[in-house]
Amino acid sequence: MLFSFSIGITITSHDYHKSRFLNSSGLITGSIHAFFSKIGNYFNLKKENILLLEENNRLKALNFNHSAQPQAVSNDADSYQLTPASVIKNSYAFPQNYLTLNKGERDLIKEDMGVITSKGVVGIVDKTSSKYARVISILNIKSKINAKLKKSSHFGTLEWNGENHRLVQLHDIQDLVEIAKGDTIVTSGYSSLFPENIPVGRIESFKLNDTKDLYIINVALFNDMTNLRHVHIIENLDFEELKTLKEKNE
Repeated sequence: MLFSFSIGITITSHDYHKSRFLNSSGLITGSIHAFFSKIGNYFNLKKENILLLEENNRLKALNFNHSAQPQAVSNDADSYQLTPASVIKNSYAFPQNYLTLNKGERDLIKEDMGVITSKGVVGIVDKTSSKYARVISILNIKSKINAKLKKSSHFGTLEWNGENHRLVQLHDIQDLVEIAKGDTIVTSGYSSLFPENIPVGRIESFKLNDTKDLYIINVALFNDMTNLRHVHIIENLDFEELKTLKEKNE
């Protein structure tokens, strides 16, 4: 007690000791505040992730709608609307793989909506319930998605042969087209499900088919399909009109 009392007198009677004590106490107090701030930030991560996903969703919708409109035409009505969702179930080791999302009919999710992440294409909604949606993964032997070479716009059909979860196959590209390993593959925009130029992956290898007139191209996906958490569901607001027109043409 006497020792503490003497330290107190020393600190209060000498400016140098007082300043050193205040600096030290400030450092300790700051460390304590920083510690509790980190704890608070940790528990707020989920909320922050939701806010970031919603903002990313808004920016993607703006980008898609801007790209879909000719520059000379005023964009009075958006063509695409995006809804953020979380993946609650995912498979990638079977011939037919699916994902389950935490958004459904009550969130205005319907069949034939495209699903993407910030890195690229994930799949297409094929079934919905009140609270959930099932997605045909791009890693599904029944999946067919229109895609093209970004550098030349030559397009074909993206499928999966059921072998490697990192690779999908692009078919129907003519043998006269110049392609190279590393070329980027994106969505073609010819489907009403996905806007144009959404990333898919890069060419890893290619060969000619049995008739030697078409390429079979192995595309390494940008998405890690074994680790998906947050996605965006794309609604084409003109889907029904385009579907009716297609049926009339057929």
